Amino acid sequence: MPLRVHVDVVSAEELIFSGETDFAVFPGEAGELGIFPRHAPLLTRVRPGTVRLKIPDREEYELVYVSGGVLEVQPTLITLLADTAIRAHDLDEAKAIEARRRAEESLKDRDADVNYATAEAELAQAVAQLKAIKRVRKHQH
Repeated sequence: MPLRVHVDVVSAEELIFSGETDFAVFPGEAGELGIFPRHAPLLTRVRPGTVRLKIPDREEYELVYVSGGVLEVQPTLITLLADTAIRAHDLDEAKAIEARRRAEESLKDRDADVNYATAEAELAQAVAQLKAIKRVRKHQH
């Protein structure tokens, strides 16, 4: 019997994914984290980016965009508590492009009363969403 690990991806609003995987990749703060079944326990923050889940008997990965959150890894269970999580195929490219444009303008306007940390976080999220959309498109062709 193949080794599998159960993954739950949840946001404050809903359960986004719950199921068995052969392998999972998460956007860790220091880079991507690849997790196989029986991984050592781990607790870490994740940055905005794409979660890739290898579902048994499917060639293509399930892709989920997350805006950040906390990842807990146990040998047979992985739980990602995301600030925001959206299945990649549900992302809206036009909204992400507009969010990126607004964040870039906020960072450029030195005269405005801008919270630069917020603008940089919004820019990182928009860029991560656009990367997730690009990955989905690449996998569809």
